[in-house]
Amino acid sequence: MRRALLVLILFSAKALQAQQPTPPPDPPGERAKLKESCLSFTFSGLGGCAEEIFTGVPFHIAVGSIAPQDGFGAGVAYVGHHTTTNWRNNWNADAIATGNASWRAGFYMKFVHTPNEAVGVSFGPPPPVKENLIGLTEHTVFGLYAQATSLNKITFFGLGPDTTEAGRTFFGMTETIVGGNVVKPFSGHLNASLFGEMNGRFVSIRESNGQNSPSISQVYDEATAPGLTMQPGTFQLGEGIRIRPVFDKDLVRLNYSAAYQQYFATDNFSFQRLTIDLGHQYVLHSKTRINEPRMNNGPDACAIDPVSHPECPKPYVRNFEGSIGFRFFTALSMTPGGNVVPFYFQPTLGGSDINGNPSLTSYQDYRFRAPDVMFLRESFEHSIWNLPIGFTLMADEGKVALTRGGLGSSPWIHSFSTGLTLRAGGFPQVYLLFSWGGNEGTHTIANVNTSLLGGASRPSLF
Repeated sequence: MRRALLVLILFSAKALQAQQPTPPPDPPGERAKLKESCLSFTFSGLGGCAEEIFTGVPFHIAVGSIAPQDGFGAGVAYVGHHTTTNWRNNWNADAIATGNASWRAGFYMKFVHTPNEAVGVSFGPPPPVKENLIGLTEHTVFGLYAQATSLNKITFFGLGPDTTEAGRTFFGMTETIVGGNVVKPFSGHLNASLFGEMNGRFVSIRESNGQNSPSISQVYDEATAPGLTMQPGTFQLGEGIRIRPVFDKDLVRLNYSAAYQQYFATDNFSFQRLTIDLGHQYVLHSKTRINEPRMNNGPDACAIDPVSHPECPKPYVRNFEGSIGFRFFTALSMTPGGNVVPFYFQPTLGGSDINGNPSLTSYQDYRFRAPDVMFLRESFEHSIWNLPIGFTLMADEGKVALTRGGLGSSPWIHSFSTGLTLRAGGFPQVYLLFSWGGNEGTHTIANVNTSLLGGASRPSLF
């Protein structure tokens, strides 16, 4: 909590820097930029120093909340790119570790197809880029990645809606993902694209002793936690569609996606999953930005364009930003032939999931785990004065079930949250939430996004 608050204060200093007169162009070279921005010993200069330290090219410090219960991680990231006539390629590599010896390391490469772009000569600074990113051209993107994650503390309460806090246990997990994906735009008017993925997933479950609850194998077995004693390698395919249109002068923004995934494994662990995610954002001010991940980037890069606009998006400091949101999400699993979904691939509601996504935040992390989930969120977020720090309110409702048909009779679970958020240029989104409203007390969450704001998402761990 204290570390995330320190990050929040340091990053928000960027807003103070933006209010100063425009400085002369930075000299080339990362060492010169660090010297200029970090040796000024002024509070207003902290923003530029933080920007260079946490988003600089080719090297910068990588930070993020590696996973709930496993702490805040720090390490190093490397970013590079190579641009030709028809391709804009970039690569990221990073490694971070936390205080409890959990870690993540990965390599991510993007091949962005940019054919038939007009070539011209211009003088002076590059033209301004539309900050809400609607004006950016969509391209076909091919991605390759290899990521390994080791987590030493994950909670498991059992499966289904009827679990209790008394059933809490802990386990450790290492997952290696090797694969690739592709995104193909097909409609500029709807901002629509098709996407596909192909992954090899290799999971290893281990005990987590020395916690304030038992290790998982002391309470559960293969029948109550499928996949506990064996974790076969899994070949996973996925296909889907995403539509992100905007209406009414960019004031109404939709973010719809649907994906169908197939998991192939031995030991009756093959299954399919249908995921539907419908996001609605109603903007309160015309200059509120769209903060969606950009597939053209890797998770450690936030540049709008590595050649023409290598800088990260700048935070607004003289305009209010605010929005009202509504989201519906469901994940439905199919297990033909008596197969089962391994517990480590099942989605969770409560606190934050293993990818760091919050839901039903008044409950403990990973509180409800099942093959089938349904989730609703109503949210409000608004900037505080003219800073990139925001105030948020959220109301969540969710349910889980062991079968798709069981979702109808499964009870709704409720939670409410309020807190602070940070979306400052290319810095990670930071949120500090206090949550209440469930029947299991309150919960305080501090989280720093695992990707830079404007960078692509990392492969899901489930």
